Amino acid sequence: MNITEELIQRSGNKCELCGASHNLNDLKLPPSLNDTLDTNILVCGTCHDQIENPENMDANHWRCLNDAMWSEHKAVQITAWRMLQRLRNEGWPQDLLDMMYLEDADLRFAEATGEHLSDDEKIIHRDCNGALLETGDSVTMTKDKDLKGAGSFTIKRGTVIRNISLVHDNANQIEGKVNGTSVVILTKYLKKIGADQQG
Repeated sequence: MNITEELIQRSGNKCELCGASHNLNDLKLPPSLNDTLDTNILVCGTCHDQIENPENMDANHWRCLNDAMWSEHKAVQITAWRMLQRLRNEGWPQDLLDMMYLEDADLRFAEATGEHLSDDEKIIHRDCNGALLETGDSVTMTKDKDLKGAGSFTIKRGTVIRNISLVHDNANQIEGKVNGTSVVILTKYLKKIGADQQG
């Protein structure tokens, strides 16, 4: 059984945030590099679009978090916490946040995307050309870089790294997988691939 099938079984084939039963897909929570039931949720197209594109946020849609935040599943709790943080200036989300409780390790994971920070507190990641980097982006190497340590190898110029994660406390570093190995790379050696080229 693959992760999507497991999520469908867990959720009863419904969006784990709003309960919709159409256009469902699994969503991996950044900054995770692995697909597990603790780091993935099943979401509908509406929730997915607004999670990935904050400019499309419809605050009323997210009143569903009043129920989702009490889910027994970590990934759902973490996503609910992040979305409530994003919406906290609306007023009502702060009331729900005040009631929420996450285990310490889950809270640290939830905070990794910086949703709880104000704009002037957030660490901004940019590529070699100054383009904004975000979790889930694809990038290409602009020069050869040797990786030291166990199983050392060279990441060649032009290598594409997909679905990157941002190092939340260092604006100059991202994480990704190359040849199946998790690596940390300096942003100055990376160029963001445009959305039209990422497929």
